[in-house]
Amino acid sequence: MKIEHLEERVADYNMSIEKVVEKKTLWSTTTKPLLLDTLNAITNKYDIGWKVQELNWIHNNEAVNITFDSFPQQLINCTNRVPAYQFIPGGALVFSQTYSGDVYIFVLFPAVNGLPTDNNVLEMALMNPSELTEKSIVEKVDEFLKEMIKWELPNKRSKVGFSS
Repeated sequence: MKIEHLEERVADYNMSIEKVVEKKTLWSTTTKPLLLDTLNAITNKYDIGWKVQELNWIHNNEAVNITFDSFPQQLINCTNRVPAYQFIPGGALVFSQTYSGDVYIFVLFPAVNGLPTDNNVLEMALMNPSELTEKSIVEKVDEFLKEMIKWELPNKRSKVGFSS
């Protein structure tokens, strides 16, 4: 093989870097602001103890998430009927920019003290930032809420909160 045979691979490599830069630029200029606007609109409309966070992960990767941070004020009286009830914060829907510029969407479930954290993450999607729209963000929040409801009220018998 001669050096000249690498010309096509070098061109493909350069194109791949250009695509990553394009996706990372789209994240900064369009996708991240859209995520922040949409998720903040959701938290403002439905005050259920969640908040929106901007995260700066390893190197220059960033993320935006919506996370359950506090117990909903309107349910305080409900929990006062069970003095031992303890709210477990930490469930989150994360939109994380990957090294390649795509958006990795996943759910983090609350961590229960003393229990193993196996199955603490649910992968939802890997999307090009150009595919994220207000509609798709709302759909992911809907899926997230369904998963959190299943976590709170599992269909199958489990020992969440008990050590074996």
